Amino acid sequence: MPEIFVVRHGQASFGSDNYDQLSELGWQQARWLGEHWAEDGQKFDHIISGDLQRHRETARGICEGLGLAGQRVEELPQLNEFDFKNVMHAYSEKNPQAIPAAGAERADYYRFLKLAMQAWSAGDIVGAESWQQFEQRIEEVLGILAAGARGGRTLVVSSGGAIAMMVRQILGAPSHSVTQLNMQIKNTAVSHFFAGRSGVSLHSFNHVPHLDTRQRREFITYS
Repeated sequence: MPEIFVVRHGQASFGSDNYDQLSELGWQQARWLGEHWAEDGQKFDHIISGDLQRHRETARGICEGLGLAGQRVEELPQLNEFDFKNVMHAYSEKNPQAIPAAGAERADYYRFLKLAMQAWSAGDIVGAESWQQFEQRIEEVLGILAAGARGGRTLVVSSGGAIAMMVRQILGAPSHSVTQLNMQIKNTAVSHFFAGRSGVSLHSFNHVPHLDTRQRREFITYS
């Protein structure tokens, strides 16, 4: 049965001028995942990523770990994350009192993002991409991935919100579950799907075998 392995990007550069680039740890997380798969004898027939910088760099790091440096990676912009900065801006315009103060802790920004996502999914705010457009985009890319698997094994690199929406759609969960799922997904975590005649099914979610060891648990991140 066709298998799809969807990986969230490595740790991005939170707080820097360019969040979209991987941090040094983000690169290492990606390489470790590739090395783990190489040691386990895992191989992939197709490698696909979104076209954000953090997606491209994560795919490159995984390929390096797999011993596939220079491997061609197909890009699908439908795998990109929703524009979280735009969603937070739309929420802040209606709720200026909720904006984290300058120098606030990272957890404060996550709480603000959670509130913004909840408002977005409920239709209380409208971003550059509506919630319905986001749903349709992820539904479309799931169909593309399932059709393209053709009995093989496909590796996909995407983002937390997009992966959370995939899981919601596959499980038929309510819209508000996307926010909760998104906040749980670790950097370079693997979610494993099967693509059959009846559609795509979830086998495992948010797995980090390359980091869940005594020596590496301190390198598990969520940003």
